[in-house]
Amino acid sequence: MHTLIKGATLINEGSQRIADILIENQNIIKIADVGIIKTADKIIDADGLLLLPGIIDDKVHFREPGMTHKGDIYSESRAAAAGGVTSFMEMPNTNPSTTDFNLLEQKFKIAAKNSLVNYSFFIGATNENTELIAKTDSKTIAGVKMFLGSSTGNLLVDKQKAIEDILSVSPIIVAAHCEEDSIINKNLEFYKEKYGDNIPIKHHPDIRSEEACYSSSSKAVKAAEKTGGHLHVFHLSTEKELELLSSEPLNQKKVTAEVCVHNLWFNDNDYDKYGTKIKWNPAIKKESDRLALIQALKDGKIDIVATDHAPHTIEEKNNIYTKAPSGGPMVQHSLLVMLELAQQSYFTIEDVAKWMCHNPAELYKIDKRGYIKEGYYADLVLVDPNEKTTVDKNNILYKCGWSPLEGTSFKNKIHTTFVNGVITYQNGKIFESNSAMKLIFCR
Repeated sequence: MHTLIKGATLINEGSQRIADILIENQNIIKIADVGIIKTADKIIDADGLLLLPGIIDDKVHFREPGMTHKGDIYSESRAAAAGGVTSFMEMPNTNPSTTDFNLLEQKFKIAAKNSLVNYSFFIGATNENTELIAKTDSKTIAGVKMFLGSSTGNLLVDKQKAIEDILSVSPIIVAAHCEEDSIINKNLEFYKEKYGDNIPIKHHPDIRSEEACYSSSSKAVKAAEKTGGHLHVFHLSTEKELELLSSEPLNQKKVTAEVCVHNLWFNDNDYDKYGTKIKWNPAIKKESDRLALIQALKDGKIDIVATDHAPHTIEEKNNIYTKAPSGGPMVQHSLLVMLELAQQSYFTIEDVAKWMCHNPAELYKIDKRGYIKEGYYADLVLVDPNEKTTVDKNNILYKCGWSPLEGTSFKNKIHTTFVNGVITYQNGKIFESNSAMKLIFCR
């Protein structure tokens, strides 16, 4: 099967180029000037459209097993495809928590059957499973996840020795959620004494504070420096934490970092409008933090943009502060948010491809993905920059059925998503196939 994408504007490796792309089965086999390639089984006229590598999201919660009333691998991978996301790496705080290889294998089997996009999973670290982590398969498992702040089950790693041991023995990236529980709990008690359980949402960044983030991330970075392990700091939210990071080339770093799209889009002035719909952990903080995080991406201190996609039902989210869970659905709209910010001149479209495609592939050493190159898998997304998208309940594919972006109009539209050469989404329609693959890591 040969598919020809004609006359697309390629956004790839820091430049733009109008070209034809020939796909044979799963792979890109030729990139050429327009008109050189003459024929194919399927021809797509991409004149005026942007072509990016498929988005690689290294941090999602698809809720399966155990919380499938919120979302599942099938439903959320459909939403991912509609957003141009062709690969995901999923977190271990499901029910039961994914802290051993048998539970991990169950997830892989579910994804092999039900996922519409490529997949891998993190194994969860605990204070007790260091020996197991040392045996982790570096070729097929995305990474090790440490929760240094509160989480579900036994996933909390709250002993400095355990943190150091995990970083010492892990053969793969150790990614961390960095918030200090003792500081958060003290802040929470202060506001509960003042307001009871119905704390105004505007105080969320005061409770999940800059101090709580920095105290935890600085300890994690110190442990990484001591052990030589590779620490990846998930979802940075504060300007202060940036002093812990360097601007060295990505392939030379032992401490890398990620920021999520909601921390680049929202700030604390938005709590009055959106309420608990934008309650995330770590919290969305000040406008100065948002701008500093964007600058850190441009400076090379932060390496990846992801979503922390974490669906909850709207009934759950509409609870009072202490009962409303943290997290929200974003995977269908992350690329649209980033393209909108590029059009607002915060950064370039080439930067978007770097932070959401190239750098995730480089950091995790993913085999033949993240770029538009001959010989690579044809994970691609076509974007129409001349057609708007307005987020509403009629076009939201999340199982939870809502988005904090409802009512927002974006200047771009996701036109077509290819997963391993197969059209999985096009012009509002999902095409289900078995084209998705397990991610392989060359390390």
